[in-house]
Amino acid sequence: MKTFIGLGSNLGDREATIRLALDDLARLPESKLTRASSLYDTEPMGESRQPRFLNAVAELETELSPARLLWNLKLVEKRLGRVRTTRWGPRTIDLDLLLYGDEVVSEPGLEVPHPEMLKRSFVLVPLVELEPACVHPVTGQTLLHHLSLLDQRPLVRQGRLWS
Repeated sequence: MKTFIGLGSNLGDREATIRLALDDLARLPESKLTRASSLYDTEPMGESRQPRFLNAVAELETELSPARLLWNLKLVEKRLGRVRTTRWGPRTIDLDLLLYGDEVVSEPGLEVPHPEMLKRSFVLVPLVELEPACVHPVTGQTLLHHLSLLDQRPLVRQGRLWS
């Protein structure tokens, strides 16, 4: 199943942490990391008195179920020092399951597509970079269309993760 994972970091060496997360994604069982977007430097959401984020999106082919994939993402976060304290607060790494093919999943602790993705240019810009014609499985509209409707927060492209 083609999935998309959002990556974000605003503590420590942000780029190095995102690269380590990509290495861990590449080692997930029954999965293959196929590509990653550029890096984008972005303003924080929520609590604004914190460092800027570095964000990206990775494409992963996986045979893992959505719940099992999310479990593995949480393990990667923990391994890379993620400590959950304040919602939308600073973090070494944040991994979000954005899309799982065209499936819609609603389970305790798991919503796919990610319920906030259409409000976030730091998710949509790198996702559209990877998959310009991607259609949101609930709205039936392209992500490019949804991106055009956003009052976009400034994003600064920081270079490629993938060649």
